[in-house]
Amino acid sequence: MDKESRVYIAGHRGMVGSAIWRLLESHGFKHLIGMAHSELDLLNAQAVQDFYSKYKPEYVFLAAAKVGGIGANSAYPAQFIYENLQLQNHIIHQAYLHGVKKLLFLGSSCIYPKMAPQPLKEEYLLTGPLEPSNEWYALAKISGLKMCQAYRRQYGCDFISCMPTNLYGPGDNYHLDNSHVVPALIRKFHEAKTRQDQDVICWGSGKPLREFLHVDDMAKACGHLMERYSEEQTINIGSGKELSIFELAELVKKVVDFKGRVTWDTSKPDGTPRKLLDISRISNLGWKPEIDLEDGLELAYQDFLNRPQTRMK
Repeated sequence: MDKESRVYIAGHRGMVGSAIWRLLESHGFKHLIGMAHSELDLLNAQAVQDFYSKYKPEYVFLAAAKVGGIGANSAYPAQFIYENLQLQNHIIHQAYLHGVKKLLFLGSSCIYPKMAPQPLKEEYLLTGPLEPSNEWYALAKISGLKMCQAYRRQYGCDFISCMPTNLYGPGDNYHLDNSHVVPALIRKFHEAKTRQDQDVICWGSGKPLREFLHVDDMAKACGHLMERYSEEQTINIGSGKELSIFELAELVKKVVDFKGRVTWDTSKPDGTPRKLLDISRISNLGWKPEIDLEDGLELAYQDFLNRPQTRMK
């Protein structure tokens, strides 16, 4: 992949896709391709075929997906499995038919079994039951990475896949019902601060352990893999560090400068008890994260403040 290559970033307006776009643009790539939903419906097989025929991308970052937190996954299971299967099937298959040189499929760490040993190694995939609260999304992502492996075996396609940990940063979704934990906490604490509330109520017990990675670090990892990785085995991307949701909430509280209390609604689900990725494979390829969590949360909060329209949804 060089600066003259035609590079398609599926999902270029999303958090991950936009970070990859910023990274490549900053490195001087001249032919980046991105399509808004109004320009290209990825659920439409013919539209995706026509897109590939017209633009002829040489490299593809498949960052498009229907995403959301526990609440959204529980409320819309059919949409999560159908839409994710459709869009990734169309993009991967047409990449094969149109001779794409390399494709990177972005999965999710939720593909691993709920009670798998920690930290999570790539080979733990499909060794046990999934976390029920996001199994529909996880099943679609598993299908996507297996599709990349299948096309690699049968057709010799250089299709690779990576499994990122929990991501946050510029371009995130701050919807209280459909967002992931970091943006949801940022919005909760900010709005409580604005109203001068005495407390903020958070879901669950606060005990689950999670790992978080700034999306700009994720983008750099994706670029690193496109240049240096070409194997069937999926590869984890994470920070290698974990903290409890309780500790995360206290950190967001500090960043937002909320002075009240944090209380926990234990009637709400916790999700997987612990989720930490083993990142030894990508570390051995020479990549490591650069953005500290507290610094990253400061950047994320500034992004939230700079996009007031996101707080109205």
